[in-house]
Amino acid sequence: MPQEFIATGRRKEAVARVRLTSGTGKIEVNRRPFDEYFKTVGLQNTVLRPFEVTKVVNTYDVHVKTSGGGMSGQAGAVRLAISRALTEVNPEFRPPLKAEGFLTRDPRMKERKKSGQPGARKRFQFSKR
Repeated sequence: MPQEFIATGRRKEAVARVRLTSGTGKIEVNRRPFDEYFKTVGLQNTVLRPFEVTKVVNTYDVHVKTSGGGMSGQAGAVRLAISRALTEVNPEFRPPLKAEGFLTRDPRMKERKKSGQPGARKRFQFSKR
């Protein structure tokens, strides 16, 4: 059985679990082809970027299970998970991935709604009279 590397990535409300095995570069997200799941080129590039930075395009098969959040958050979570898995594969990949910022968990989250107002920051309209 080929060696596999497992990693988790998160962004906003999205969580991605990635299984990396040596292969031909086939990417499967939630049991669907990668380009069918992430329809826009921008999201596809986000996911593929760690392979380009480490110069290992088409050398690993990726199986992703992702949930929560939206498409952009999921793409970011997948990118982080792939980057973490690649550092497990070869520790020499760490400096270029870190330089690109792919190993940093994006801490930005949705701000909670506060009581006594309609949203997180929005206030009810002020009336002088």
